[in-house]
Amino acid sequence: MDYNLIISDIHGSIYYLDYLFNKMPFDNFDNIIILGDILYHGPRNDLPKDYEPKKVITLLNKYKNKIIAVKGNCDAEVDEMVLEFPIRKNYFFKDILLTHGHHLDFIDYDGFVLHGHTHINNVDGKIINIGSLSIPKDSHHSYAILEGPILKVYDLFSDEILIEEHI
Repeated sequence: MDYNLIISDIHGSIYYLDYLFNKMPFDNFDNIIILGDILYHGPRNDLPKDYEPKKVITLLNKYKNKIIAVKGNCDAEVDEMVLEFPIRKNYFFKDILLTHGHHLDFIDYDGFVLHGHTHINNVDGKIINIGSLSIPKDSHHSYAILEGPILKVYDLFSDEILIEEHI
């Protein structure tokens, strides 16, 4: 059974990425799915704790063969030059559409959609927002695990299950 880590909206924070890595080493996962906004914090966000994109680059590039990444609204062409894995506009993973979420209004897909962007965990039918690892707007620094057909979104610090869905 596949065991996949899903994160979104890292925004260059090595603090939260390291915290997750120390809790759940990335070697344990079949895939590491990143739903955009990897390095830059964006003009509307404050700097996240320990904003060090070069360290984020180093850590993620070690797992380049496991990473499936989609492009967020804060991801730039220069980011693609330093990250050693492709960043796609959208990606289908086991019939699940992976997207950042800033163009959800233009998506015409009847299946499950996983995204980030708003930094708020929620479920709207088959559209699931896993929230943000480093700059949450709902007080939950979050990540998700997709194990087989079960998706669980967790609070990074308390391990509380925020969302559980069969997809």
